[in-house]
Amino acid sequence: MSEIEFRSEMTVELVRSSAHDSDVLFAARVSTLGEQTLKQSQLDGSASEVDEKRDRGLINYLMRDRHGSPFEHNSMTFYVRAPIFVFREFMRHRIASYNEESGRYRELGPVFYVPSAERNLVQVGKPGAYEFLPGSAEQTALVQQQTRAAAIHAYEAYQRMLEAGVAREVARIVLPLNIYSSMYVTLNARSLMNFLSLRTKREDSSFPSFPQREIEMCAEQMETHFEKLMPLTYDAFNQNGRVSP
Repeated sequence: MSEIEFRSEMTVELVRSSAHDSDVLFAARVSTLGEQTLKQSQLDGSASEVDEKRDRGLINYLMRDRHGSPFEHNSMTFYVRAPIFVFREFMRHRIASYNEESGRYRELGPVFYVPSAERNLVQVGKPGAYEFLPGSAEQTALVQQQTRAAAIHAYEAYQRMLEAGVAREVARIVLPLNIYSSMYVTLNARSLMNFLSLRTKREDSSFPSFPQREIEMCAEQMETHFEKLMPLTYDAFNQNGRVSP
């Protein structure tokens, strides 16, 4: 049996993108300029091709007044590697396309999530407004020890069934939710802003959000890529309360 690995990180990589602030601008301006926007629609979005002050103003107007459709004419594809319980939260967002590796068709690798010592463990408050506080050293040790023990026991059971000729789709039923999986996620800027508004906790948000820390770790990495790809759109998103238009 392969050696079991425990991790506390999430992996998010930008695989490919067609996403520029100029995508928002030509889509918005077609309503008044029609075919005159065709030339702009073929540009690659570099800084030399935009009038930043004018374009920043238009993007901010669209964001502020919630004219959302111009933010849909772009695409970002991310590769995400995270525990299965994180993916189940991802897929509640019916705003993206997902393709995940299959435990029916391949043997799942022995990689399991275990919370780091920095992960808050104590839940305080009421549903929808929880706070999470640091755990004691004893609680942290208990979580890590029990998580590792359960993962080892489950993966050994999984391997025993596979070795006995049991189908992968049956053997996998003993695996816990903290086993890592991988998937591709493709979405546009409007959808990504909706995701970020719900899956990050920020003091400057118009509406409070209380995401589970593990999916927030993924969202934070996606946000870093978004900021680099579409800086004017990203600034307007933050200036207007982090609400998707």
